[in-house]
Amino acid sequence: MKRIHWLAAGDPPDFPDVSEALEDPAGLLAGGGDLSPERLIEAYRRGIFPWYSPGQPVLWWSPDPREVLFPEEFHISRSLQRQLRSHPFRVTENLAFAQVVSACAQPRDEIAGTWITPEMQLAYCELRQLGVAHSIEIWSGDVLVGGLYGVRTGAVFCGESMFSRQSNASKAAMAWLAGVAPQRGISLIDCQMPSAHLRSLGSRPIPRAQFLEWLQPPIRRV
Repeated sequence: MKRIHWLAAGDPPDFPDVSEALEDPAGLLAGGGDLSPERLIEAYRRGIFPWYSPGQPVLWWSPDPREVLFPEEFHISRSLQRQLRSHPFRVTENLAFAQVVSACAQPRDEIAGTWITPEMQLAYCELRQLGVAHSIEIWSGDVLVGGLYGVRTGAVFCGESMFSRQSNASKAAMAWLAGVAPQRGISLIDCQMPSAHLRSLGSRPIPRAQFLEWLQPPIRRV
């Protein structure tokens, strides 16, 4: 019988093999440890990500199948196409990383609370300083109205979260990422878990073993 593996803060940044992840809850691999840059980098390199609620220990996941979006399969709706033509947003990259993460952490109408704790925000800002984490910002004039952030590893952009304060702003961030992916050497956008919103953009599940093949070479720092 599979069981959750417990990690201690300060232990070497290592994880059990992802094949040990539980089926219920699907993909739960380990608990505990910390959010040090070394542990987070090792996690993403191995197809593992942290996801937990305030008050819980850090929980580490590697679901099978894995929800992904191939950039060439991104679906841009007619309404988004019209909006981008008539009232184009201004797009920047890594200009306001901390602001994007903070905005993603704000409670949403359909979700009580947030999993992006202050500890989590600090950890990803440290990854940004190392050139591992990246953000895309969507602006209306000088106002930040949407964006997303994630971690780049090999040919994979591991998306963590997105937000929108104006209609279609987060979709515009995804559209921009999908559009620049080929010249950036990004072949796959990791969506982690399925949702109706992501499926509407073109995401689909693939076997975890196939997803792991995309994670080589190791994480890029740019």
